Amino acid sequence: LLICIFQTGKLDPHYPRIWGHRGNVLDIKWNPFNDFVIASCSEDATVKIWEIPKPLLTKTITSPKKELLGHVRRVGLIEWHPTANNILFSSGYDYKIMIWNLDTTKTVISNPVKILSAHRDVVLSMSFNTDGSLLATACRDRKIRLIDPRAGAVLQEASYSSHKANKVLFLGNMKKLISTGTSRWNNRQIALWDQDDLSVPLLEEDLDGSSGILFPFYDSDTHMLYVVGKGDGNIRYYEINPEKPYLYYLMEYRSHLPQKGMGMMPKRGLEVSACEIFRFYKLIPTKSLIEPISMIVPRRSESYQEDIYPLTTAAQPSLTAQEWLNGVNKGPLLVSLRPGSGVVNSLPQFPEPEPPSKTADLSQHQGWGGRMTLEDVQEPNEIEHRRKLLRVEEKLPKNEQMCLSSSFDIFECPPPKTENELLQMFYRQQEEIRRLRELVNQRDVQIKQMKLESGNFSMDTDSY
Repeated sequence: LLICIFQTGKLDPHYPRIWGHRGNVLDIKWNPFNDFVIASCSEDATVKIWEIPKPLLTKTITSPKKELLGHVRRVGLIEWHPTANNILFSSGYDYKIMIWNLDTTKTVISNPVKILSAHRDVVLSMSFNTDGSLLATACRDRKIRLIDPRAGAVLQEASYSSHKANKVLFLGNMKKLISTGTSRWNNRQIALWDQDDLSVPLLEEDLDGSSGILFPFYDSDTHMLYVVGKGDGNIRYYEINPEKPYLYYLMEYRSHLPQKGMGMMPKRGLEVSACEIFRFYKLIPTKSLIEPISMIVPRRSESYQEDIYPLTTAAQPSLTAQEWLNGVNKGPLLVSLRPGSGVVNSLPQFPEPEPPSKTADLSQHQGWGGRMTLEDVQEPNEIEHRRKLLRVEEKLPKNEQMCLSSSFDIFECPPPKTENELLQMFYRQQEEIRRLRELVNQRDVQIKQMKLESGNFSMDTDSY
């Protein structure tokens, strides 16, 4: 069923639907770059691509736009590539993961561009890193594998016996993985892994003794992890930190209605005017309904809140299918959620260090066409304000300079080598600007206090 999110109440029994599989549908995924394309997989061993008419369904659809035939047993999982257009991954009960290139005019595709045969059991979960160059899987043999999807090679394998993983998820740009599963004593637990070393988890945390599978959802913008249990009525949420102790428990949403499944709204569909940072769609089988659950940061101001809405992934691909298959890696395009903002063509870029006289006009440098610099992202007065604040820092006593330099020094850091490092530097600079503003405000207060004290002192001396 395809239902408008503003439509509430009971549906008409003759409501139009998408009806084309010959077996139970096991997974559905929206195309991240096209709001009118859906992929579905089924027990009939097929994957179908559906094109939705605008603005919504008016009659039942039975013929797919494309049909993918390659699996010999039922297909349980599908995932769209996060940055390349028209690349789809499917995983079946034949223990194979197939990579499909949908950038073709054929309506029936029977030859995947790549078949990954690294598993000896059913794949339970698939997750990509930010640029889609790595694929993490959790298998029914309870092992986590890190795979290069284009080469088909297994780069890392976790065979840690104390944690049996059911679901695995990349944590944005942190080079870490989160998995949910069970401990040796059958307690439900979550585990944090280093992407470069899957021999032992960085952290294990037991949650409870229930039997339902835990589904992890991660928001890389706010660094928040949401853990949802099948059959539970609650949602636990944590904050992820790149340094120890890594995981901070925040709070728990509770409901007496158990969930069988959970979906999420993309960030660009949130109500930024209401400070909504995440929205779930909870499937409640006992009442045959879907309930929206919004995570809202309570703010009094109705203006756009920049600190809780950093640049986020845009609904546009950064690569074509053929570029990715040829070995090109590129991070996602970014967009501001501020109403009326446009897409950032790429991550903010820094030029190579040059003398100040040569860096006045970065837009004229060769190879920078269309990409935004940090100074393009910020307002001109913001840049000048930042420079003034940095000059203030240089005049501080040494003991106070240490407090700032321990967090981030803009001029002593080496230039970033990757787009991920570049984005991290950009956000750290924003945080440093905020810290420097607070320091200047404190200085202003101290100056006023000193003026008052000096005035009082001069009055006292005059009276004597």
